[in-house]
Amino acid sequence: MSEVEADVEEPQSVGKKGKYRRPKPWDHDGIDHWKIEEFTPDHSSGPFLEESSFVTLFPQYREKYLRQVWSTVTRALDAHGISCELNLIEGSMTVKTTRRTFDPFAILKAKDLIKLLARSVPAEQATKIMMDDVASDIIKIGNTTRNKERFVKRRQRLIGPNGSTLKAIELLTDCYVLVQGNTVSAVGTHKGLKQVRKIVEDCMNNVHPVYNIKILMIKRELSRDDQLKSENWDRFLPKFKRKNQKQKKTARKEKKPYTPFPPLPPESKVDRQLESGEYFLSERGKSKRSVQEKKESAAEKSARKRQERTKDYIPAPAEKRLKKEYVPRDIEDLKKSVRKNVKENVGHSSSSKATNGYTTPKNKAKKASKNAT
Repeated sequence: MSEVEADVEEPQSVGKKGKYRRPKPWDHDGIDHWKIEEFTPDHSSGPFLEESSFVTLFPQYREKYLRQVWSTVTRALDAHGISCELNLIEGSMTVKTTRRTFDPFAILKAKDLIKLLARSVPAEQATKIMMDDVASDIIKIGNTTRNKERFVKRRQRLIGPNGSTLKAIELLTDCYVLVQGNTVSAVGTHKGLKQVRKIVEDCMNNVHPVYNIKILMIKRELSRDDQLKSENWDRFLPKFKRKNQKQKKTARKEKKPYTPFPPLPPESKVDRQLESGEYFLSERGKSKRSVQEKKESAAEKSARKRQERTKDYIPAPAEKRLKKEYVPRDIEDLKKSVRKNVKENVGHSSSSKATNGYTTPKNKAKKASKNAT
């Protein structure tokens, strides 16, 4: 065999499946197929033939904020060759393509941008939508429950005390989330937006966000482990069972016996007057009767109040009173006690006189002036 024949490789036998497969020099193991390449002006073939535009209305309370940040929005859109217009008379925002627009998808991103601004998303977060790896999602939650109180309670559950639950969702999904009215606006990566939508929908279907947050935390820790990266994680994830809470039993109304006849209509005012005889009285008689009824009702009220006032002063019944038995005293003992009391009183009066006899300097001066005279 010559050297030329040795260099030529023999064609391998290819089956039916690999018959039309050819080697692809541009495809190799080092390529990341999920990477989103940046779209540059070199990729564009030239200016667009037609102009595309989108208009979005905004509420009146957003007018002041939009006027402040519109210069920032204009700069962000101008980098992609898109013009924007703020109409305060109609209350609308408009985005249009220009001759400088090179990315055909940029106008759709600009449409999402003005939609987020109209839904109270800050301009710093809304302008991130113009990046290639960032997207947005507006989740409608208004039609999930009919009961308004239940809807408000579940929406508040999504926010959490002092916004702690919402902050945890943002940290785990790498998305900005805003709960506003009947919608939830989210800005972030496609993977994070999918997780946010699942958490929001589960929360409005009466599944607490804490369960999904716990699962996301476990997945994040498992993804950092090199050994468990490529394994199935079902054995590590918690499985929560639904518990049917006992509802309060409402008292059932007893069924009345069936009667084919309808109930009697309620008595009218005229019927009541006919029964009492008031209908046949003259105007003077009616006035006298009303005055008499007022007097009777006033007398009843006064008697009732008098009874309430005298309630505290009513003496206790005779049975409850303490019965003190009379015990006769000896006359000699009585005399001794009287003499003793008399002696004590006399001694007390003499001591008080002695103390009262004390003369003050003023009294001494008065006495001296009298003696001098």
